[in-house]
Amino acid sequence: MFTERGYDAATLRLIAREAGVDAGMVRHYFVDKAGLFRAAMELPIDPGAVIASLLAGDLESLGERLVRQFLTEWDRAGNSSAMVILVRSAMTHDESNRMLRQFITSQVLGRIAAAVDAPDRALRASLIGSQLVGLVVARYIVEVEPLASADPETVVAAVAPTVQRYLTGPIDLRLS
Repeated sequence: MFTERGYDAATLRLIAREAGVDAGMVRHYFVDKAGLFRAAMELPIDPGAVIASLLAGDLESLGERLVRQFLTEWDRAGNSSAMVILVRSAMTHDESNRMLRQFITSQVLGRIAAAVDAPDRALRASLIGSQLVGLVVARYIVEVEPLASADPETVVAAVAPTVQRYLTGPIDLRLS
């Protein structure tokens, strides 16, 4: 159902009906749609909960905490994880792309945008997303060296200042 309709349009009722079970049973085992998606995609973490805990700290060090946590989770998952497979499939399969985009937008980027206290919140959050997705592709999928084998703290030191600038710094919006 997620693949057919995308994350936003796949409702718990539709999924339950397709599976031939009561929607209450789906809620009992998975709590909500995000929980069901995590289980279906075999995601080892709850991105919403991780983002919520990261946002509980001060905004001035969020970039560093965000990149460090991101690397910790991806390094733990490994290159053959469901997360890598999901990103790889999103690069070549339109439905997977739409599903991943909708999930990331609602569960991660929307929450970051809400926490930003600066103009152009949604743009800032999507720039952070582009930085992190680019990092995933280069480090874990294409395995560009020396980034792929770099110590996580080296990557944090290099990437976190850019993420932090997207969160709190000036952004030149001369896009025309």
